[in-house]
Amino acid sequence: MKRTVFLLAVAAALTLTACETILNNLPGVYSIDIEQGNMIDQSMVDQLRPNMSKRQVLYIMGSPMLADTFHERRWDYLYSDQPGGEARVQKRISLYFNGDNLVGVQGDFRPSQLPVIKESTETTVDVPKRNLDKTMWEKITGLFSSENSGDLPVKPESKPSDLLNE
Repeated sequence: MKRTVFLLAVAAALTLTACETILNNLPGVYSIDIEQGNMIDQSMVDQLRPNMSKRQVLYIMGSPMLADTFHERRWDYLYSDQPGGEARVQKRISLYFNGDNLVGVQGDFRPSQLPVIKESTETTVDVPKRNLDKTMWEKITGLFSSENSGDLPVKPESKPSDLLNE
């Protein structure tokens, strides 16, 4: 009896682990990418330079993930990525300030020593110049003026009340 229960427990454990393996590796099942925290990449860290102000660092890196009340001179940025159910990759960087100036960087990223040459991703579009005979105001006032309408002959000295009497 004990042997039967033991074999049943082992068979159940193997079946459950096999089901988990099969279900996790089914073809065609979509697993989402999970990104959490501050999106940090090397190009952002390469733009950091010593003695940058906090405002400049905020512009480049964004607001820090953690603002510790016990370490007000340190800003912590955390980034976690788990693509398609695979193992999670977590990266961190800490920025240290002296007053308002950046004095140190510590973590998984290091700023480069070379000057950063960042190519612009913006494009310029040449729009052809429009040929405007009249301004918008001239077009609007032209709708209500009698110069363009040939229906009502108006004498230069006549008034609108004179037109109603004719």
